[in-house]
Amino acid sequence: MKSDEVFRVRREELIEGLVREGILKSRPVIDAMMRVPREEFVLAKYKDLAYADTPLPIGFGQTISAPHMVAMMTEALRPSRGDKVLEVGTGSGYQAAVIAEMIKPEGHVWTIEIIPELARFAESNLKRTGYDTYVTVLIGDGSKGYEDASPYDKIIVTAAAPSIPEPLVSQLKEGGRMVLPVGDAYLQILKVVEKRGGFLHVEDSVPCVFVSLVGEYGFKRWEVS
Repeated sequence: MKSDEVFRVRREELIEGLVREGILKSRPVIDAMMRVPREEFVLAKYKDLAYADTPLPIGFGQTISAPHMVAMMTEALRPSRGDKVLEVGTGSGYQAAVIAEMIKPEGHVWTIEIIPELARFAESNLKRTGYDTYVTVLIGDGSKGYEDASPYDKIIVTAAAPSIPEPLVSQLKEGGRMVLPVGDAYLQILKVVEKRGGFLHVEDSVPCVFVSLVGEYGFKRWEVS
């Protein structure tokens, strides 16, 4: 069996398992995760583990999230065709690719990465897989968002914040939705935020553990474990 076929079979097995567990629920998210090749977003030495349901190192103390967490966050975010989406914490670009698969061709993802080398890694992965048309990778402090393209229909933060960053609140469109982990550097709660009538409606989802969001409205570098 050719390697592409091996990865396709493993991808199908993983996704079928997440559906059985009740983590993957909606057809658009299932289809997106079925189409995006996770093996193209991990380091070469970890390709054989691309469809293990576990985080994997991508360098610089960062990880690509476990598939079940990508599924949970995407389900909670509810991206839809034509959405303008801001992602904070690009990593290897995998989460951005899954969202791009759901919002294309009219929608677009702006994703911010504070580590330049990771931003370039993500750009390479997105270009190779054809998602660069729908994703713009930026280098900078994601805790401050990206005002130039705001307001956003959806915002997703894939790093732990000590609180909901105020700039992200201001850049979220009325009626918009934001998903992010909030807590300390060791344990967080995934929050689902909706902006209605100028007020935030915040719902707690599941406990989780993410790398820390470093920046003006995140953790200071010396506070990161």
